[in-house]
Amino acid sequence: MDWLMRMNRALDYIEVNLSGEIELKEVAEQACCSSHQFQRMFSFITNVSLAEYIRRRRLTLAAIELQNSKIKVVDIALKYGYESPVSFARAFQSLHGVNPAMAREEGTALKAYPRLSFLISIKGETAMNYRIETKEAFQIFGVAKVFQVNGVDTPANLWKQSHENGEVERLAANAGDHPDFLNGHYHKVHAACSYQKTGEDTFPYMLCAFKNETSKMDGYTSVMIPAHTWAIFSSDLFTWDQFDETIETLYKRFYSEWLPTTGYEQVEGLEFEITGEKDGLNFVELWFAVRKIS
Repeated sequence: MDWLMRMNRALDYIEVNLSGEIELKEVAEQACCSSHQFQRMFSFITNVSLAEYIRRRRLTLAAIELQNSKIKVVDIALKYGYESPVSFARAFQSLHGVNPAMAREEGTALKAYPRLSFLISIKGETAMNYRIETKEAFQIFGVAKVFQVNGVDTPANLWKQSHENGEVERLAANAGDHPDFLNGHYHKVHAACSYQKTGEDTFPYMLCAFKNETSKMDGYTSVMIPAHTWAIFSSDLFTWDQFDETIETLYKRFYSEWLPTTGYEQVEGLEFEITGEKDGLNFVELWFAVRKIS
């Protein structure tokens, strides 16, 4: 089953269950990936979170029912997952700009968010710099933490705290030499995501270095990364204030342009964020573990 078919099957499941319970685990299973992986793909492709998309679709259908039926507001609220008319009215007002009672008045302007469908969009105006490499198993070590999907705490907070307490500098000092597959332009500390399975609604993230003969690993979490094929996407050189925009663009183009058209799929969400410096400027590479779709 190809990538587009799986993603649209997940949207079909959401649509059928808008008036019932939507299990994010089941959404992801329809797309043959983890919950964290699906939600990341969805947000990068659509520029809206999965939770917000579901909220908009439910409130769109609720508005249609208010306009075209005499069903009580409280019953519509319960149908679309709201525990009380008050919480429903607050959400409805936020999206539509009017309260549910006003939605029944003739001429009231409301918003409608239609069902999404994933399609291949032929763009190609800007080349993507990528390469496919097969790497043998290697070991990483560093500062690891398990995060909740859609939780308040994020990997960005881990980076911030680790810079403030000097952990990034210590890890860089303990990293030792670069591995054979990285040259001197690369930094010593990078990031790994989804390198092992955790809970259903969680994902692991590590500020990591690559193990070699000169590494000092005492006190760090260590993980062996199996042999994989990697799709590696490289940015142009940029100044550090452009980092967030640059890495977001790489992720978005991988999920929305490359992955749907190449016959590959990502392996369990495994990825690395690799950074470096050249000619006084910065670059970033995203490494995605991939395999050919059979």
